[in-house]
Amino acid sequence: MSTPAVTFRGPSRIPYPGGCVLEPGPYALDYLLRWTADVTINGQLHADVPVFPLIRQLLSDPALYSLSPGQAQEARDLYLRLAGEALRQEGGNPAWLEREFER
Repeated sequence: MSTPAVTFRGPSRIPYPGGCVLEPGPYALDYLLRWTADVTINGQLHADVPVFPLIRQLLSDPALYSLSPGQAQEARDLYLRLAGEALRQEGGNPAWLEREFER
């Protein structure tokens, strides 16, 4: 089994501040669209970068990062799996994240 070209760890617990104004699901979505992590692309570390915008860049121009379109898609799938699970734990719908990629 080969190592994926793009790797990163999932988000830790989303720091929901609570309160009567904020809904946990939409707050979690906003947090995950801005969430930062260390991302490794073909062995090169990109420290503490916003993951969602980076994945969008990978999808729009995979060659810029020496990736194939399939490898960029795998990175998107990893993001959707890891961030989607965190979103689900806060009462959100992982499909919300998929929709963000279509914007």
